[in-house]
Amino acid sequence: MIHFTNFIFLVKATLHLMSISIARATSADIESLLPLMRQMQEDDPWSEPFHDATVRANLAELLRNSVYGVVNLVREKSALIGYLVLCFDYSLEYRGKGAWIDEPFVEASHRGKGIGTQLLVLAETASREHHAKFLHLEVNHGNPAIELYRRRGFAEHERHLMSKVLDK
Repeated sequence: MIHFTNFIFLVKATLHLMSISIARATSADIESLLPLMRQMQEDDPWSEPFHDATVRANLAELLRNSVYGVVNLVREKSALIGYLVLCFDYSLEYRGKGAWIDEPFVEASHRGKGIGTQLLVLAETASREHHAKFLHLEVNHGNPAIELYRRRGFAEHERHLMSKVLDK
């Protein structure tokens, strides 16, 4: 079962139903979250370098200020097995406040059991609760999760994502 907010979901595992919980992260969770964030870098690296000190500081700021977004942790019993980072922005084109699935991660040994789908449901629910009009995500080319995103209603754009570093 997955528990979050007021929702309970059963997660299908190969041989059994597993009981997992999803809860909002706090600053006390930073050190336990960083190893999973490093695992994500091995699976699907950022385009920018992952520096522990910078990530730790930015994660602390995100957890202090929910105007920027929210972080949820996925646990099986007491073991941390995944997380979801949802961040907010504002856009005239997209009718105001928007949400970005910044980081969805489930440990490899727990993939294919419906947890990623439930994290997407949570992202949609949390985005609506925070009055977002659109939910966005970006995914690296070749990432197998793209099919999950398409099944959940995400559509590709005819645009290129372009970025420029401003703090160098």
